[in-house]
Amino acid sequence: MSIRTLSTREVYRNHWLSVREDQIERSNGVPGIYGVVDKEDCAVILPFEGDTVYLIEQFRYTIQERALELPQGGWEQAGVDPEELARGELREETGLVADTMIYLGSMWIAYGFAKQKQHVYLATGLTPGETEPDPEEHDLVLKTATVAEFEQMMMDGTIQDVCTIAAWGLYKMWKERQK
Repeated sequence: MSIRTLSTREVYRNHWLSVREDQIERSNGVPGIYGVVDKEDCAVILPFEGDTVYLIEQFRYTIQERALELPQGGWEQAGVDPEELARGELREETGLVADTMIYLGSMWIAYGFAKQKQHVYLATGLTPGETEPDPEEHDLVLKTATVAEFEQMMMDGTIQDVCTIAAWGLYKMWKERQK
């Protein structure tokens, strides 16, 4: 290991995350400090039917803007089955129930300062139902786009969510290998 942790101190905690400050020593002996955001695993879901991609629009406080993205989130508890989480988030945010969930992979979100893994699922065979949003998600709006529109929104900056863009990349690589 090239960095040794000398001490850890939790500086903040709420229902969704904790922040810690680690005193470290690098392999060259130089001391330093790391601020780390710890969050439980989450999921991002690509609900896809025919040529239609289902998206969520919501206000994102950190950027003070409404953002368009794939359904995603976590349950703030350890040990949750990733597929169960993905199915739950899909239902909560969109009301959609998927016949099939295909695991496309996982990725670390912003591991330069955060410890959170996101599991990526392709959801197909979609049946509409009732949404079950969390209190923080009261302003969610379900949107649809064709694949061409979706890709254009990523290219022109309408969609800037890295998790959405990365999930689409995993899907495209998975799809290419299905041939």
